[in-house]
Amino acid sequence: MQYKIGKIDALALVQKYDAPLFVYDADAIKKKYTHFMNSFEVEDLKVHYACKALSNINILKLFSSWGAGADCVSIFEVRLALQAGFSKDDILFTPNNISIEEMEQAIMQGVKINVDNLSMLEYIGLHHAHLPICIRINPHLMAGGHNKISVGHINSKFGISIHQVPLIKRIIQQYGILVEGIHLHTGSDILDPDIFLLAADVIFNVAREIDTVNYIDFGSGFKVKYKESDLETDIQSFGKIFSKKFNAFVKEIGRPLTLRFEPGKYLVSEAGFFLARTNVVKQTTACTFVGLDTGFNHLVRPMFYGAYHEIINISKLNSTTKKLYTVSGYICETDTFAVDRILDEVHQGDILLFKNAGAYGFEMSSNYNSRLRPAEVIIKNSKDYLARRREQFDDLLSHQVIIEW
Repeated sequence: MQYKIGKIDALALVQKYDAPLFVYDADAIKKKYTHFMNSFEVEDLKVHYACKALSNINILKLFSSWGAGADCVSIFEVRLALQAGFSKDDILFTPNNISIEEMEQAIMQGVKINVDNLSMLEYIGLHHAHLPICIRINPHLMAGGHNKISVGHINSKFGISIHQVPLIKRIIQQYGILVEGIHLHTGSDILDPDIFLLAADVIFNVAREIDTVNYIDFGSGFKVKYKESDLETDIQSFGKIFSKKFNAFVKEIGRPLTLRFEPGKYLVSEAGFFLARTNVVKQTTACTFVGLDTGFNHLVRPMFYGAYHEIINISKLNSTTKKLYTVSGYICETDTFAVDRILDEVHQGDILLFKNAGAYGFEMSSNYNSRLRPAEVIIKNSKDYLARRREQFDDLLSHQVIIEW
């Protein structure tokens, strides 16, 4: 029995490209994007893909070809998005705690600027008052599946406090700044969409006070499934409810508004898979370890966020023998992927597949322990394409300067 990704045998992909390996199903991403777009009933909807979830340029090119915009959080993501074919007007630059130099680079690129602090707003007023901008508001709403991914609460570093709106108005009036958009993002892995309805009430009040606004961006944070029993955000139901609320506000203010969202993980998480080879099965007095040819240098989410990834032994699908394992990596730290996980019996050389590896997998990888980063493969229309070659030892030295002492 074969485990297939986009109709291609996953083990065949390992034989062709080796392991560890990230694999992305482009058709699954397209299906998710289309479903999202079709779930809202508004006059004007724009989805900006959050590049930080997965920024392989080939993935960005796909989103650009589908008509999406790009949500970028660094000048390098901006440059990648431009390289991938996004128009300048379809790129929203939403940085945090960046330098004036980086902001100037983004302004020179001509992309849309999202301002998230008062000092940068004043800088824009002094030096680029003609520039239409967006303002990121912190609505002081706690949301998200983990404290590290909750970004809209009162102690968050992100955005300008909702209580500072009078200061925002004073600055934009003083310098004649044109504010064309209002933005917020409350967190990630949000199951209850009511948080977006609460956020809408907060942001609509801001939009009432700044009559130049022509779009409102509600960020993202929709929950995806990590295992079969998990709940997930019902986008279709949410889209109907939220569309009614948004349309009512548009009718109230009497001018057209674009509704924007910035999904990242929601679009790519379930379409991504991570494949790793078993180096050793180690029995101790406490448990049985499955030691892989990978670690948190490749997939840090379980260690950093306590994130759950379903793991399947695709070398022994539906084995009659199942055992309890602790799955760990080869890093010289405690890099445990899963504890007391029931898997089909694992032997040395078996390939384990991690689900939900499309978002923040390769993107958060590193060369810790001087380990090499894996290859990335994209499957589209039942054909596999190498999207990033596997690193070689020379890559570790490529940016180092060897000093002759």
